[in-house]
Amino acid sequence: MARKPGLEEASPGFAALLDLPAGQPSSRPASSAPPTPTPGPEGHRRRLRDRLLRAGPAALADYELLEMLLFLALPRVDTKPHAKRLLARFGSYARTISATDAELRGVEGIGEAAIAALRLVQASALRLLAEEVRDQPVLNNWERLIGYLSAALAREGVEQFRILFLDTRNRLLADEAQARGTVNHTPVYPREVIRRALDLGATALILVHNHPSGDPNPSRADIEMTTEIRQAAATLGIVVHDHLIIGNGRHFSFRREGLL
Repeated sequence: MARKPGLEEASPGFAALLDLPAGQPSSRPASSAPPTPTPGPEGHRRRLRDRLLRAGPAALADYELLEMLLFLALPRVDTKPHAKRLLARFGSYARTISATDAELRGVEGIGEAAIAALRLVQASALRLLAEEVRDQPVLNNWERLIGYLSAALAREGVEQFRILFLDTRNRLLADEAQARGTVNHTPVYPREVIRRALDLGATALILVHNHPSGDPNPSRADIEMTTEIRQAAATLGIVVHDHLIIGNGRHFSFRREGLL
């Protein structure tokens, strides 16, 4: 009776499936077990990376995203406890990456390298949002504008006054912080606002500032300052489209509320 061919005598096509030169025996055992997972922190990090790449960011919890972010800053440290402490302190991923340097330093294990990594993510997020606002008429892109301004200002611990300078087609020429103040006051000088508008060749403005208290309703000083800037701008043919006050999850529009 003819002997059945062994693996070493199998066809070249079958050998190719095993990545073997035709006619050569396999060095693998008949039944090989799957590779043993890498133990310890490195194995954990690899599994997180694999899950991120395979299933996307939605497959990761907030603490796992923070944990992976801190890998970059703390390569030899188990960053899961750090991530969980950050979430316990600030309550969410967004609030964590928006926290001030001083607040972050108050969390055990968070030093300059970790703070720099968090700042990098915050800056990247703001640049992505800003890019969606640029090169399009701002007044036709209102929801994205509010999203960008909320991300930039809603979690600021002190008042910041910004101005969006627009061209004749209401496209964004510049988004500039004019002043930073205290928790409830920012000094703003109309003549400086108008001078900067003229420097940029702006024909319209949107005024923006935040209320760290979270309540976006305007103060009497906010209303008076808006009136002064609008009157000074009007003498030079510059339009003030709106003044937006950003609070915590809410915003106030002077235009919408009939104050402009």
